[in-house]
Amino acid sequence: MDFKITKLEDNQRIDKFVKRALKDAPPSFIYKMFRKKDIKVNGKRVDIDYILKENDHVSIYIKEELLSEFKKEKKLTPVKANFTILYEDENILVVDKPKGLLVHEDESHCLYNMQNMVLNYLQKKGEWDKDDKTGFIPSPAHRLDRNTAGILIFGKNLPSLRQLLELFRDKEMIEKKYTLLVKGMTSKEGIIDLPLVKDSDKKLVRVDKRSKFAKEALTKYRRIKYFDSDYSLVEATLLTGRTHQLRVHFSYISHPIVGDSKYGDFKVNEEFLKRFSLKSQFLHATYFAFKDNLDGYLSYLKGKVFISKLSEKEEEILQGL
Repeated sequence: MDFKITKLEDNQRIDKFVKRALKDAPPSFIYKMFRKKDIKVNGKRVDIDYILKENDHVSIYIKEELLSEFKKEKKLTPVKANFTILYEDENILVVDKPKGLLVHEDESHCLYNMQNMVLNYLQKKGEWDKDDKTGFIPSPAHRLDRNTAGILIFGKNLPSLRQLLELFRDKEMIEKKYTLLVKGMTSKEGIIDLPLVKDSDKKLVRVDKRSKFAKEALTKYRRIKYFDSDYSLVEATLLTGRTHQLRVHFSYISHPIVGDSKYGDFKVNEEFLKRFSLKSQFLHATYFAFKDNLDGYLSYLKGKVFISKLSEKEEEILQGL
């Protein structure tokens, strides 16, 4: 296998590049290839941490039968692209994810998910080939729960996705805001500083101030409106990005999100189901901004803001309150 490194593929470690090219190969096999000098750059042996540069020639020497085993044909099930595009250029795709749709395929192997839709869309446009020998797959840079609607951002090439992942991890050059309806009257504004622990077996997250496994979780919020029926419409800004962070934080401070079946108030949920047919949490990713200090590959997006409007159902509920 021979590759010529393009601008979109440079500035990455050679072992990561090989892992994408041989997606199904175990790490031990790839490390063995480096030891046996079966991977060369510009005709020379390189260390496993070599950083690729544009125009480098990468050669991977592997038997044909092993290549077939470690580079299995990718299958892309045709799925209709049922989503609204908020912004798109050659590097990123910003979509408005509907409520009730998974971001990725889960253990149920449901193929009707956002990534599958986006891959079908990009393949139809000719911007991605499922048989791309480098192994790159356009992917979302962050997650939204199945029943959380709103802004979801995909990286369409490797350097864009890498920077997006860094931005969502560090959060110093981006800003994300959510709109949620909660039980009770919240403070006009505040910061929730409560560490979270994830229980993968129970698929739940909890506040735990003592566990060594707890991760810092910070949520900033302000009350937009209070309804006399004792509900608050809140705008929340994620200062960290933990699983179920908003749902657990607001539940812990006795202001559970309306409709939340895991962390919410059963009686409140039952009331909203009967009155408004609401079957999931009132939680919407409504705002995303690249800040003015944005640098790097995506620096041209500095100051760019994306807005996702509340759904008709959510607006109906607010009008009803």
